[in-house]
Amino acid sequence: MTYGEAEVAKTTARDRWQGLADRLLEATAPYASPSGSLVVLPGPASASGRWSDGLEGFARTGLLAAFRVAGAGGDDPAGLLERFARGLAAGTDPAHPERWPTISERRQAVPEAASVAILLSETRPWLWDRLDPAVQERTVAWLAGVVGTGGYTNNWTWFQTVIEGFLQSVDGPWSQGDLDRNLEIQEGLYLGDGWYSDGAGPDGSRQNFDHYAGWAWHVYPLLHARILGTDLEQVHRNRLRDFLGQARDLVGSEGAPLFQGRSLTYRFATLAPFWAGAIAGETPLAAGGTRALADGVLDHFLDAGAVDERGLLSIGWHREHRPIRQAYTGSSSTYWASKGLMGLLLPEDHPEWSVQPDDVQAEPVRTRLMVAPGWLVVRSEADGIVRVLNHGSDGFRGPAGGVRADNPFYHRVGYSTISSPDLSAGGIAKPLESHVALLDGTGTPSHRDRIERVHLDDRVAVSRSRVHWLDTPETGNTTDVAGWAALRRGPRVTVASVVHGVHELRLAWWDAAPRVAQPSAADDLDAVWPEDGGPWRFRIGGWALPVEHGRWRATAATTATRDDGVTTAVVGVRGLPVPGIAHRSGGDSFASGSATPWAAGATPAGEGDVVAALVAIGAQETLDLDAVPAVEVEAGRVVVRWSDGVVDIVPTGEDRA
Repeated sequence: MTYGEAEVAKTTARDRWQGLADRLLEATAPYASPSGSLVVLPGPASASGRWSDGLEGFARTGLLAAFRVAGAGGDDPAGLLERFARGLAAGTDPAHPERWPTISERRQAVPEAASVAILLSETRPWLWDRLDPAVQERTVAWLAGVVGTGGYTNNWTWFQTVIEGFLQSVDGPWSQGDLDRNLEIQEGLYLGDGWYSDGAGPDGSRQNFDHYAGWAWHVYPLLHARILGTDLEQVHRNRLRDFLGQARDLVGSEGAPLFQGRSLTYRFATLAPFWAGAIAGETPLAAGGTRALADGVLDHFLDAGAVDERGLLSIGWHREHRPIRQAYTGSSSTYWASKGLMGLLLPEDHPEWSVQPDDVQAEPVRTRLMVAPGWLVVRSEADGIVRVLNHGSDGFRGPAGGVRADNPFYHRVGYSTISSPDLSAGGIAKPLESHVALLDGTGTPSHRDRIERVHLDDRVAVSRSRVHWLDTPETGNTTDVAGWAALRRGPRVTVASVVHGVHELRLAWWDAAPRVAQPSAADDLDAVWPEDGGPWRFRIGGWALPVEHGRWRATAATTATRDDGVTTAVVGVRGLPVPGIAHRSGGDSFASGSATPWAAGATPAGEGDVVAALVAIGAQETLDLDAVPAVEVEAGRVVVRWSDGVVDIVPTGEDRA
């Protein structure tokens, strides 16, 4: 019996979730310091160091304890709040050897302080109100380290707002100026349909779209309102409902969330906005629908090994897989997954726990455009897969003037619920999967910079980006041992996705980067790098299929099939006669390796030459790889004619060959 199957044996839906919370908290207890103020779990340290990681472990498990105890009306059979009260007393004592870092000492203390504030607010009658006045005073002083500070430009604005909201509720210091500034930043990052960009890029573009739009931007407004004892503002209600109307299509029918963006090790924290919608009464899902979706997501992760043999949440997506880390990820970071259990704030008699939602006959294949992030989303019920074709999100990009690789969590053309970009050093240096590259004379693939949207509708998406190449020692193009890598600038590459059921026709062409009359600061910084003169060949990489050794086979030159029938394929349609399949190990977050089909040109592509390939992933019986569309290149457009008579138009804006 797997961990997930054992959970199903619980007597009621809510009992199951509460039991999981109890076990997760019990498993972390042995890793607490003697006072309980620092919880340092086994594993790597974050860039902030072990001291900060210990605070993180306390705060994030404390968040889970808050949901568990508050939702049970103060029932606390394991004495969780006594445990956290002792830790609080020590952590806020400047003279204690296990004290917490202050906000001035560690910037990472800001998000952790927000979790501490939520813990204290949600459990106020049983924890805060019973603390010794001296501990209360020290806690206020520690939290007040955030007042008057600045520099928060993304979801961190909400951390400061939440902390100061709690301080306001206990007559501590707070600043209206801080709140006003945060609100202005937050509104400046709202893009519509419930979507926030989590900060801006180096050039000011607002294209940072990922799970933070849900588990941060739509969760903290609700928790802040609960701290103040007020209703969630109508503007946040409307945005939450709008977001959930789209986010529901980013979870596969078998419970797998989209694998895209940073901090993926938080796993089922993806459920937080759905629970927020149920708590606020602002969800497009029918009663019981949030719980049904959440049960599926929880089963997905528990059955895949997210909780290890020690009962701990490891760093990874399914099993432990440390390449998923960011610099701020430490061994305790994973417990932001606690947000995924926020539904415990709903009492036992809430309809969400008892109502069985009606079965809804879903469309076999559903395609929808999500305008704000620039995504074409294809959801298929037969195999439970969600595919996202990315023509608008480029996330956290490297600064101009520096050597920078594609960010595998944001720059790929495609993301799904069953595939991972290759996160190994080699995979990042030489992107292949769900990627369109120009190959230079040595076969080195290009990288993308800022994604510029060209066209978006419910079947066709077009975007472009200036590309560049990295020269590392293995390419043989670097000679200066003082620097391990250099950069060569290239032309502008346009990529188009045309969706037809579960199939995508992916097209590409290049043109010379336009000369800028008034170069920006970024252009000036990048001017130090040489231009690559070509010639170049195109390569289109397909979906990476997670595979275990010996459990897949190449069923064609560019088709790979797993033993369970899931298949990934690329079929060259125009200008891509060279096929292949790459098998990589160690960089996939779903399995020990991956198989990625690709198709490339045999000769250099001239400026404006259009190449195309049919790209697909799904259950083998759902794919028709023989139904290759006809591609006709005309002035200002490409006409795509599918075998069933459907015709799609891809605008190019210029004559193409």
